[in-house]
Amino acid sequence: QVQLVQSGGGLVQAGGSLRLSCAASGLTFSRYAMAWFRQAPGKEREFVAVITGPGAGTTYAASVKGRFTISRDNAKNRVYLQMNSLKPEDTAVYYCAAGSTYSILGRDYVYWGQGTQVTVSS
Repeated sequence: QVQLVQSGGGLVQAGGSLRLSCAASGLTFSRYAMAWFRQAPGKEREFVAVITGPGAGTTYAASVKGRFTISRDNAKNRVYLQMNSLKPEDTAVYYCAAGSTYSILGRDYVYWGQGTQVTVSS
């Protein structure tokens, strides 16, 4: 059974940092592109970042570029999202996802984590 289990969310003040973690099991982790998406209440799901299976390439949404860093540790079957200089606009439920292709589209991802709340106060 494929599982993506997330941790690391929470409440932080604007300008602060959080690190999200997503632990994968039941799949050959290094073969999958791993991505982060987020969704705020009443808004559509939004792409945040993606990293290739080997970890050689990354793509970021313009809204987070320069502030967020996606990384992965294939030996630990984990993907991370380091979030710095957080803004209230970053408040959302964040989801990790695994897919067989490198994509910014949610529909290209087959496996999803349970989501974790990130709240940034002003």
